[in-house]
Amino acid sequence: MTAQEVKALAKSLGADAVGITSMDRFEGAPKQMDPRYIMPEAKSMIVMAFRVFRGSLRGIEEGTFFSNYSAMGYGGLTYNYIPMTVINLCKHLEDEGYEAIPLGHQSDWRAITNTGKMKKEFSVPVREGLPCPDIMIHLRIAAYLAGLGEIGYSKMFITPEFGPRVRIGVVMTEMELEPDPIYNGPQLCNKCMACVRDCPGHCISETETVKVTLAGHEVEWGKLDEKKCDDYFNGGRYPEEGEVGDYNRDTERTTRGWHTPFFHRPRKLYNTGQAVCGARGCTRACMISLEARGVLKNKFKTPFRRQRPWQVDWSEDGNVKYMPEEAKNAVKENKHEAD
Repeated sequence: MTAQEVKALAKSLGADAVGITSMDRFEGAPKQMDPRYIMPEAKSMIVMAFRVFRGSLRGIEEGTFFSNYSAMGYGGLTYNYIPMTVINLCKHLEDEGYEAIPLGHQSDWRAITNTGKMKKEFSVPVREGLPCPDIMIHLRIAAYLAGLGEIGYSKMFITPEFGPRVRIGVVMTEMELEPDPIYNGPQLCNKCMACVRDCPGHCISETETVKVTLAGHEVEWGKLDEKKCDDYFNGGRYPEEGEVGDYNRDTERTTRGWHTPFFHRPRKLYNTGQAVCGARGCTRACMISLEARGVLKNKFKTPFRRQRPWQVDWSEDGNVKYMPEEAKNAVKENKHEAD
């Protein structure tokens, strides 16, 4: 099979954009993030981008329907659709006589955290000189090396088709395929800083950056506070001095000083939930900016932002002022008991 045939096959199986990188482009990667340790004989990595539907963001944009982005825009892709696509592509590569490894978007089973630190007492190398066997592939870097687009200032991966609303899956194979060039099309991220301004937790630094060299190209993005990002993604907020409130009463984080639009943690769908932030800065603000500049190929007949975007109301009675009276009374009783 040629590279063009493999990419056409991946699209027929469900991928929205496909690129190929040779494994030597990962030279210089930290051991614990170097996919060549996963499959030393691999010659190529096939990287696939899967669109997040713009409509999946609307319910969080307007405060009407929270679960669709979590389930269909996030978890459904990560834990269902992407695995099925990469699995089926591997079947075809095996039928051609080449080993292949399917790797979906999520890598929960890995030896390092999102910040690159080793997990305590998680795993150990099986031989001297090797990393711990639970390698993490930096999927945004893989997508960059496969020519699918740019890494934006927010650290989100941005494609010319869909902007930041994509998720990534990969296949490593011993089949040698012609690699795609690094993306050199129209500029996508112009450092407009919409991601910085609109992030509810101000998790992306406007001044501090991270710089890496990828296949001879210098790439830079804003320094991200991953812990803070996770908290705000879930709909929480760090309290100001003297503030009180409950964050999802039935979670381990039931702590005075948190707020949320929910009484209880939303039930997870496809192992994902609580996406209350709705990627307000890194995805929605970025997407709106890219669409306004007219640089994305996936175009719509109507603008995404049609009214003032919904946000969590952090005032003392923000979560209860629209409730029926009997519900308000129940909230008051619960607060009294907590006091």
